[in-house]
Amino acid sequence: MHTTNLKSGTLLLLLLLFWGGVRAQIGSGNAIEVRPKLNSPLSRLGLGNPLDQVGVANAGMGAVYNTYQDPFHLNIQNPASLASLAATSFEAGVYARLAELEDNTGSVRTNQGNLRYLALGFPLRNPVNLTLDQLDNSWNAGMAFSIAPTNLVGYDLLLEGADAEFGQTSNVLRGNGGTYRFTWSNAFRYKAFSAGLNLNYNFGKTTNSQVVMFDELPEALASEQLDESSISGLSFGYGVQYVYNFTSPNQEGISVPNGKRILLGVSGELGGGVDAESTSILRRFNPGSLLTARDTISNDEDKQGRVTLPSSFSGGIAFEDINRLYIGVEYGIVHGSGYVNTARPETLLDANRLAFGIQYVPNNSSYNSYWKRVRYRFGVRLEDDTRTIDDVQARRNAITLGAGFPIRLPRQQVSFLDFAVEVGQYGVPDVLDERYVQLTLGFSLNDNSWFFKRKLN
Repeated sequence: MHTTNLKSGTLLLLLLLFWGGVRAQIGSGNAIEVRPKLNSPLSRLGLGNPLDQVGVANAGMGAVYNTYQDPFHLNIQNPASLASLAATSFEAGVYARLAELEDNTGSVRTNQGNLRYLALGFPLRNPVNLTLDQLDNSWNAGMAFSIAPTNLVGYDLLLEGADAEFGQTSNVLRGNGGTYRFTWSNAFRYKAFSAGLNLNYNFGKTTNSQVVMFDELPEALASEQLDESSISGLSFGYGVQYVYNFTSPNQEGISVPNGKRILLGVSGELGGGVDAESTSILRRFNPGSLLTARDTISNDEDKQGRVTLPSSFSGGIAFEDINRLYIGVEYGIVHGSGYVNTARPETLLDANRLAFGIQYVPNNSSYNSYWKRVRYRFGVRLEDDTRTIDDVQARRNAITLGAGFPIRLPRQQVSFLDFAVEVGQYGVPDVLDERYVQLTLGFSLNDNSWFFKRKLN
C-alpha cells in the first residue's frame, strides 16, 4: 500500500491564499496605506521600478541565474534548473532598502521594504524512490509555483515654479501601486540537457496624479489629472541548460564524473500583450477643502486597452566544482523598445545587462567547523534601464555580497538561511541619482520525504 505526504498541498494552499490577499489589496481603495514607503521619481515612467525576480542565493552573486543549478534552491528565472531539484523546497524572501536620492537641487533619504517572493518547487521523481528502487536517473522533471512583485510605483514630488500671468505655482506629483506575477513553472531533464517553461499571470494596478495649484491667487481653483490603470494577462518565459561533466577513472578504471563541470544556460521572456483598463479624470477643486472635487471637467472611465510587455533574452556560462566553487558570467538584453501602452503612450529603450558571480564553500562536509560549510558569495552587476530622463538612459551599477547558512532540520533534511547585501548607484547620471544599500533575507526549507512512496507489507 502507498501513502503520500500532504505537506506540499498545504503550503501550495497558503501560497494561493496569499495571492488572493494581494489581489484583494490591489483592488481596495486603501492599498496605498499598507504599501511600503517609496519615493522614486523614475517609477512614474513605464510600469514603475522593476524589482529583481531572482532568489536570495542568486542576489548575492550579482543576480547571476542562467547557469545556476542547485538541488536545494529554486531558480524560477531559468525554469530548466527545476529538473535538477533533489528535494521539495519552500522558499520565501524579504528585502529592505535604504537610499539617498539626489538631483541638482538637493538630496533626500528614503527607505522601503516588502516581500520579495514566495515559491514552492518539487521534483516529479523523488530521488529517494529512484535509489531504493534502483531506477534509472538519466531523466527527471520538476515543477514550481511562485508569486512575486514585478514593478513598484511610488513617488511624492513638489515642483515649484513661476508664471508671468499667474505668479507662483506648485505642481504636486504622486503615484502608488505596482504589478505582480504568479508563475507556474515546469521543467524536464534528459541526461545533461534541461529545458523549462514559465507560464506567468501578470496583474496589478497603478495610480498617477498631477495637481497644479496657483499659490498667489487665493480664489483660484487647483486642477488634478488623475490616471488609474490596471493590467491582467498571461505571458511566457523559457529556459535551457546544458551541463558538461569532467570525468576521472575510478578504481575499476571506468570514467565517472568527478564533480567538476561546465554549465551553459539561456533564458528569456517572450513578451506579448496583456489586457489593460484605465480611467482618466480631470477635475478642479478648492485646495483649502481637502481636495474635495468641485468640478469634473472630463471623466473617461473603464477604457479598455492593451499593454505589450518587453521581451528579453540572456545567456551565460559557468564553471562549477560541486559543493566547492561556482563562477559564472552572463549577458542579457531587455527589448524595451517593444513596450506599448495604449493608455499611457511612452517610449522605452533597449537595456543591456552584464553580471558576474562567484560562490565558494571552504569544506562542505566539515564536522568540526560550521563556518567551513557556509556558502560565501560575491558578485558585480552592470545594467541599463529601459527608461530615460532628458534623453539620458537610466542605469544601475552595484556590487553584491551574500552567504548561505546551512540548517539541519529533523530527519537531517538540508535547508538554508540566505542573505545578500547589494551596494550600488541607480538612476540617471548628473540628473537623478540614487545611492542605495539593499539587504535581502530568505530561507529555503527542503524535505526529500515529500512525494516519497511508503510501502507497508
